[in-house]
Amino acid sequence: MKRIQYHRYGGPEVLRLQSFEPPSPGQGEVLVRVKAAAANAMDWKIRNGEMRLMTGRGFPRGAGNEFAGVVEAVGAGVTRFGVGDAVLGGTSLKGAGAFAEMVIADEKAVVHKPPEVSYEQAAAIPVVGITAFQALLRKGKLRPGQTVFVNGCLGGVGRAAAQIAMMSGASVGGSCRATDAAEAHDLGIAPVVEFGFDPARLDERFDLVLDTAGTLPARVARALLRPGGRIIDIVPAPVKFARSALPGAYRLMIAQPSIEDLEEVTRIAARGRLRIPIARTVPLADAIPALTELELHHLPRGGKLIITAGDPRQ
Repeated sequence: MKRIQYHRYGGPEVLRLQSFEPPSPGQGEVLVRVKAAAANAMDWKIRNGEMRLMTGRGFPRGAGNEFAGVVEAVGAGVTRFGVGDAVLGGTSLKGAGAFAEMVIADEKAVVHKPPEVSYEQAAAIPVVGITAFQALLRKGKLRPGQTVFVNGCLGGVGRAAAQIAMMSGASVGGSCRATDAAEAHDLGIAPVVEFGFDPARLDERFDLVLDTAGTLPARVARALLRPGGRIIDIVPAPVKFARSALPGAYRLMIAQPSIEDLEEVTRIAARGRLRIPIARTVPLADAIPALTELELHHLPRGGKLIITAGDPRQ
């Protein structure tokens, strides 16, 4: 089997496509033959060592965390899946290894893939879908009829949040690059402002402010908020943890694995209410240059980078 892995923390230059021997699934685990995997900023934060307190120092380490594929084998105690089931899900931070022909995952982090959703589309769902869902509905307590402002409304989480919020009966405003405003309007977002906007234009208009980019100044977020509203930030930093611990509207949220939330997000996607655009698809053999370009130059824009292993149509 082949996978993208690395033998030390570092930049994209440490990535290698190499042979590996996938382990047999242990208690509560499934071995999945990967059809497609999706790239996220979290992948390179893990690889460059920013999260080493959670991921440890064992090498080699596989890269990639979210995937879709077919169950190849199940470990003891697994009851929800059988060999041949089409699934989507995520690995643990410590385990990783989704940019591969085979990957091990905990049964509790995997759900069945609906036939209405392709493997490429399914691979793009777990990270952005769960993050947006939990930020809006779990942490943000969003209710029908409320208003949401999404900073970074055309990023992966931002776009998912806008769709989930509108599906939940909320209206959505947001910020993006000025050149992308028309696309945001087409998604149903209004008003749309460019980054660095004057908050006085939108004074106290929103019940929930969701900062998916982690760049919204605190004073701006507070200016947008109605009395009693909430500010949810999903991009961690030490100062943000301290601010989140204080009384007030601001809360930092780190998405947590949840089988119930992943199943709900997957059902939303199966109904056509959540669409994560795919900007580029590359085979595993060509993935390292594509991952490097994404990390260093943020290309391609406008959607996810998907890595395929084998034929995802089968």
